[in-house]
Amino acid sequence: MIKINTKAPEFTLFDQAGEQHSLNDYLGKWVLLYFYPKDDTPGCTKEACSFRDNLPVFNGLNLQVLGISTDSVDSHRRFAEKNSLNFTILSDTLKQTLKNYDAGGVFTKRISYLINPEGVISKIYTKVNPSFHAEEVKNDLSVLQNKSRSNKISV
Repeated sequence: MIKINTKAPEFTLFDQAGEQHSLNDYLGKWVLLYFYPKDDTPGCTKEACSFRDNLPVFNGLNLQVLGISTDSVDSHRRFAEKNSLNFTILSDTLKQTLKNYDAGGVFTKRISYLINPEGVISKIYTKVNPSFHAEEVKNDLSVLQNKSRSNKISV
């Protein structure tokens, strides 16, 4: 089971454009790794569009949003195009990353991880509500970044 303040498990997956991404590609940035059950379903679409709409704020906070589901690269491409998604969604058809992140086996859990620039898990969201998850992440990220700045100043 994954815990806060532990190293996030590494992965390498393909996105909606067929490009390969690894967690190590994002060292130096905050990462929101969010797992969702299925492309083009009401809750998953609501959540993805909320991240899309908040992306300028997230970019300003040095946050990279990465969505993951077990849908295929082609399904992700169609989902991203239909909803004008402006962030990376990754295909985990083998379900290995889902297992490594306690995000499901047969069914994908709606769970998210906020990972700090050193690759360490700072926050785990086990009860995600697609309607306000993006706002929740923005608020928590601001708090975590302020705490991080305070710790650096006091050292």
